[in-house]
Amino acid sequence: MRPALFLIPMLMTAAELKIDHVTVGGADLKVMQAQLASIGIRSEYGGAHSNHATEMAIASFPDGSYLELIAIQPNADPKAVDAHYWKRYMQGNAGPCAWAVRTTDVAAEVSRLRTAGVEVTAPQRSGRQKPDGTRLEWETANVGAEPNGTFFPFIIRDFTPRENRAFVAGQPTTSDFRGVTRVIIVVRDLKAATARYRTAYALGAPIETTDTAFGAKLAVFEGSPVVLASPMGKSWAAERLEKFGEGPFAFVLGKGSSKSGWTVTWFDAAKLGWRLGWE
Repeated sequence: MRPALFLIPMLMTAAELKIDHVTVGGADLKVMQAQLASIGIRSEYGGAHSNHATEMAIASFPDGSYLELIAIQPNADPKAVDAHYWKRYMQGNAGPCAWAVRTTDVAAEVSRLRTAGVEVTAPQRSGRQKPDGTRLEWETANVGAEPNGTFFPFIIRDFTPRENRAFVAGQPTTSDFRGVTRVIIVVRDLKAATARYRTAYALGAPIETTDTAFGAKLAVFEGSPVVLASPMGKSWAAERLEKFGEGPFAFVLGKGSSKSGWTVTWFDAAKLGWRLGWE
């Protein structure tokens, strides 16, 4: 008798961690758009979400990834705002607060992550209406026990054409950068956070370095967008961790061809109000 074959779902690997978008939370959307414009990056109003709590604007890039600026919509339902997983980030003008990776099958990714022992929610459907009336529909699942996309990226899949969601006016808002390439996540325990990411996404051992601008030790997972940061002493990273907890606190854009190593130049944080760089 031939032995039975048991098919174990493969985990999403580093190469498949394709950034869908990264989220920047703030109290006033127009202020956030003006801050981004002050460093030369234009954004477009993307519309209000169907949750009766938030509205957003987008700075989109040629590779299809985008920066999502999210704030509380005018005349929002107070109960919906209070229940929102990014409430404190928006109200506290936290800046970077979450990120998402795209997939073609959310249910399959949920199953694969659960097989690896990673907590993940059942897929939930959501959407918004663009200013031109176009209706967008998608589904997401949150990975990990933390608020949506604030440690692990949440998973997203579109029911309507993705380009309608990524490009408000049908094309990228800028061609100066090819897309979002790295997400820097501040953590309390670099070793423990590294182990969690390696378990969830089959990542190789990271390159360890430091960034004096952050005052943090970094674990850089080459071939993926993941960078973990552990504060060293009193620093901007330490202040961020104390105020908002673990989660994304900076994003990096790609300019030109892909690069290895850690050679990031930072925009003026005083103008922007948060940390954004390019490589």
